[in-house]
Amino acid sequence: MVSPDETTPRYAEFFCGGGMVRAALGAGWTCVLANDIDPMKCRVYQDNFGAHGLVRGDIATLDPAPLMRDVDLYWGSSPCQDFSLAGNGKGLAGQRSGVFRHWIDVIAQAVAADHAPRVIAFENVTGLLSRAGGADFVAVVTALSSLGYRVGGLEIDARHFVAQSRPRLFVICARDDIDVGGLTRATPDGPFHSAKLRRFAQAHRRQLSDRWVWWSLPAAPARAQRLEDVLDPRPDTPWFTQAEVRHLTAMMSPPSLSRLKTAQASGKMTIGTIYRRGRPDAQGTVRQRAELRLDGIAGCLRTPAGGSSRQTLVLIEGRRIRARLLSSREALRLMGLPDDYRVTGRYNEAYKVAGDGVVVPVVAHLDRHLFAPILAAARLRSAA
Repeated sequence: MVSPDETTPRYAEFFCGGGMVRAALGAGWTCVLANDIDPMKCRVYQDNFGAHGLVRGDIATLDPAPLMRDVDLYWGSSPCQDFSLAGNGKGLAGQRSGVFRHWIDVIAQAVAADHAPRVIAFENVTGLLSRAGGADFVAVVTALSSLGYRVGGLEIDARHFVAQSRPRLFVICARDDIDVGGLTRATPDGPFHSAKLRRFAQAHRRQLSDRWVWWSLPAAPARAQRLEDVLDPRPDTPWFTQAEVRHLTAMMSPPSLSRLKTAQASGKMTIGTIYRRGRPDAQGTVRQRAELRLDGIAGCLRTPAGGSSRQTLVLIEGRRIRARLLSSREALRLMGLPDDYRVTGRYNEAYKVAGDGVVVPVVAHLDRHLFAPILAAARLRSAA
């Protein structure tokens, strides 16, 4: 009997979190290594996918032995805090986002041992494009291309796939010996070639040289998930009291209050989400505001670093307003995870796993339209 490891493409996922990449790639791939330093995330990963290939620990001290074989795909979703526009601005010099360099060292060891992966995928926040005036992203592209890869970026908002606005930068790299001509565009006119990405490429065209490509990724299929589809009939978050709801509405900005009144006047059930954010008033004093969103899309899930990070679900029907924090299951559904995906333990753990993860249908779209065709091109070259 032939094992799946011998018949399916192999991948390694770094900074694997709760295993969203594994959930997306599914049985069509074999995971040879999954690495994360967070014990809680590794426990969640093991609960859902088993312990095979899972290595908990610092990537800086990772044993490269499992990578000393042919591996088709390396996926890395390194910490984003220092790249995020809401972060401290240290970029690659930061302690957390700087672990990207350790990941590059791991790849370099595999390349030196003649086990360079055919495809490398790197995912992070779009703030990386502008951090340090673009210098950090130039460093990312240079580090990957210098290992023997052509590199291209895509800015994909998960709202095209799930009911969550979650723009992220995806950097896809194909090994130099693979003919990917049929998978690229001459000009950046694809659906995921954002204005921000085009401006970056134009401003840094000399540094990028001929190593940069524009991947031809088709638009997302029609989004099937609606915000009402993720509602949990048995939430693990309690409904706010009416006093708490009144306090929440009192914190709303004028535009949010206007949206609330319009929804109330319709008399229909309207579902939305609320973030609490610090906003300056007319005198420049920062006050906490409740920002109401009623476009059928949840805001971007974030890790529960503080009260303002947790997203509130609101149901409006005439004068009746109900509100509570998003439940664990709702957060996981917004990441495209199935209902049999398990996160046991405290509420904050599920929210952290979701907020730090990558949206499952986005990875599946990349697999279908880029990873699989690139690997098919590699097989054609090997057979020639």
